[in-house]
Amino acid sequence: MKLVLGVPNEKQRMFFEAKNRYVAYGGARGGGKSWAVRRKALLLALRYSGIKVLIVRRSYGELRENHIRPLCQDTKGVAVFRELDKSLAFLNGSLIFFGFCGCASDVDRYQGMEFDVIFLDEATQFAEEIFDALKVCVRGVNDFPKRFYLTCNPGGVGHGWVKRLFVDRNYRAGEQAEDYLFIKATVYDNEALMSQDPEYVKQLEALPPQRRRAWLDGDWEVFSGQFFGEFDWKVHVVKDMVVGKDWTKIRVFDYGLDRLACLWIAVDGDGRAYVYDELCESNLIVSEAARKILAHNADEVFCTLAPADLWGRSQESGRSRAEIFASCGLNLTMVRSERIGGWFNVREWLKVERDSNERAVSRLKISSKCEELIRCLPAVQFAKGGVEDVANEPHELTHVVDALRYFCVWRPVAADFGCLLGQKPVIIDDEDESLDFLGYGSDE
Repeated sequence: MKLVLGVPNEKQRMFFEAKNRYVAYGGARGGGKSWAVRRKALLLALRYSGIKVLIVRRSYGELRENHIRPLCQDTKGVAVFRELDKSLAFLNGSLIFFGFCGCASDVDRYQGMEFDVIFLDEATQFAEEIFDALKVCVRGVNDFPKRFYLTCNPGGVGHGWVKRLFVDRNYRAGEQAEDYLFIKATVYDNEALMSQDPEYVKQLEALPPQRRRAWLDGDWEVFSGQFFGEFDWKVHVVKDMVVGKDWTKIRVFDYGLDRLACLWIAVDGDGRAYVYDELCESNLIVSEAARKILAHNADEVFCTLAPADLWGRSQESGRSRAEIFASCGLNLTMVRSERIGGWFNVREWLKVERDSNERAVSRLKISSKCEELIRCLPAVQFAKGGVEDVANEPHELTHVVDALRYFCVWRPVAADFGCLLGQKPVIIDDEDESLDFLGYGSDE
């Protein structure tokens, strides 16, 4: 039986021919991403007898409509869909599996499994931990190519890590630049769609400016769903930041056993704030977290801010985590953990204005070495339900942003910071029974 594979456009052909281990394709709406995934998977299955391919989407419904039904139609006579393991089995022994990851725990089903090639379709809909878990599944003792393909648009919970790897090309230890390739494709590269549905292009061109930049132009500096649309790398991030010796320094952190996120913030005489250092680590008990914080930066600080939940007493020991921090040499100042008002204060600090020379300026600046805050601040999304709150998922994005919120709650933009400089930090007495409202259940 003769298969009709179609003719790829120039960008799709580049995607098909790429040899890098990690290849990302897209960056805007209408670039022909789903067709490219199906055709590349089909070409691999036909070319390499016995190869194992996995296509992943957020939900099974998306898989069924975007990939399973079209591929079953295209491969009649050469492959059969098996409902039991959700795979397309080819006569030559090749297999295309279809998987979904609606939440972080869904990725556990792939532990220990091996695939030669994985496609993560709409990758910016996934947290980085899912990408990390899936990429270790690309292995096998055979001569088949070992590759990981991604399609993507700006926006979504995975915007930050996809942008870091494929757009900014900002690599961490163990990541090799030559392994990563980004092929940008927009609707204008998709000649078939341009000719068959010109109205779709007009719809994209008629979008509001912010959304049009993301969906039509593929601008990764803006995206839909971003909570802090005010964040602008060019305005808020400073390379080689210099902190004045007479500036007031504040230390603030968010703590949980899963993640410690600590920021060092300096405030100048004009009331501008500069986030000049950060410490973010996981799986630290309180004593370890205290030791890490004190060792990381020895600057003398006006106070150390922490959220009120650290004063909740443990049912087992009767002690609070704030008390344990204090016993380790880290006295804390309690900050209200209000969310809605806190996010409003963060927005005020991030607000971009024009100075007398018409230059874009803001009251808050972030050192370029604070990579975690720079990654997470533009990546957090709106919570569902239309409330003015940040979504709690993916959780790995929220800790360092929460730390910034505590500072902004303690020191709103409109406050007269000068009146605080003569005050001493308030040290909470853990024996004060009035704190019992904070509740029990805190782990040491």
